[in-house]
Parts: sequence; C-alpha cells; structure tokens
Amino acid sequence: MKTLKIDIVSDVVCPWCAVGYANLSSALNTLSQKIDANIQWHPFQLNPYMPKQGQAIDEHLSEKYGLDAIQLKQNQQHLVEVGEKAGIEFNFNQRSRIFNTLDCHVLLDFAQNQNKQTQLKLALFKAYFGEGLNVSDQTVLIKAAVSVGLEQQEVENALADETLREKVKAEEEKYKSLGINSVPAFIVNDQYLISGGQPVESFVQALTEISEKDA
Repeated sequence: MKTLKIDIVSDVVCPWCAVGYANLSSALNTLSQKIDANIQWHPFQLNPYMPKQGQAIDEHLSEKYGLDAIQLKQNQQHLVEVGEKAGIEFNFNQRSRIFNTLDCHVLLDFAQNQNKQTQLKLALFKAYFGEGLNVSDQTVLIKAAVSVGLEQQEVENALADETLREKVKAEEEKYKSLGINSVPAFIVNDQYLISGGQPVESFVQALTEISEKDA
C-alpha cells in the first residue's frame, strides 16, 4: 500500500473544486487496494474583495468573464450534468448569489486540527451549491461546523481569532507565490500538480503514475 500526500488548494464557492474532489475521491476508491491518501485543504479565494452581502451570480459572471445570459445558462446546464455524474447537486434555483469565503477558510483551518477538515469542506459545498446558503454568514458556518461534530464555542472562538485569520491569508499568499492562480489545484507529494476538475479516469492514471514513480 502506497500513501500519497495530497494538498488541495480550493475555494468553497468554486464548482469545479467540488467536482474535482468528488472525482478524486472516486479515483481513490478505485485504487483503494494500492493507494491511500492523506488529504489537506488549503485556502484560495476566488473573490477576496467580495463584500459580505455577496453579489448576484449572473451579474458577477457577466462582469468577470463577459458572459451573456445564454452563455450563463449553458454553463449552468453543463455544471448540472457534470455534477450529476460526480454525485453533486448544483441547485441554481436555490443559489443566486456568490459570497466572500474568508471565514470559511478560517474554519477549515481550525477543523484541520480537529481531524474534521474534509467533512466540513463537504458540508460547506452542500450548503452553498445544494442549498444556496450564504457561506459568509457566521450562523450558517457555525451550523455546518456543528453538524460535522465540532464544538460550537470553539467554532465561535475560531471565527473571532484574528491571528488565525492572518495565518489563513498568509497561507493563501504562499500558494499564490508558488504559482497557484486558479483552482482546484491538487499537489501530490509536494511535487506533482494536477490542475482542474479532472475526470475520474485522469485522476486514476495520474495517481497510479505518481505512486509508481515514488515507489
């Protein structure tokens, strides 16, 4: 059995991050007789200057990428189809806004030390993509954190911890300085980069090749 170290740089409001992790997880299940993985999540904010109240998705994507209404609808339909294949619900009827995610990353850093990081990440993906909840709202974040077994008072303390907040910002800058400018980014054994929400087969091939190289 080969154990791989996989660092995932991603954002909670990045749909391809959700797809990428789901497909990575499926690939690891396929390779479960040969490969195990230690996974850690790292912060990346797609929109670090997004205000707390967020912005309408259509307006945001139009401003950022120049997409018109038809293109937006096509992109949404494509994501729904890809999500269904990966086992993820992208509910655009519920989700109409995009939000600031710094507090999400603060909680995810805290959750890592409690061995609850992946569980919390998945809960936040579900809250945002499936339920359309405001993931910059601390009430939403606390509920998600408690749902995966974290203590409410400790969660509230983490959200109020300015030292932790600055640590998260510094970690994000570290990965940007290493050339990570888009997400998801999967860094395997500190040296191999897999970029984007790859299909299951691509992850299987890449992880197999890496495990053989590092054998």
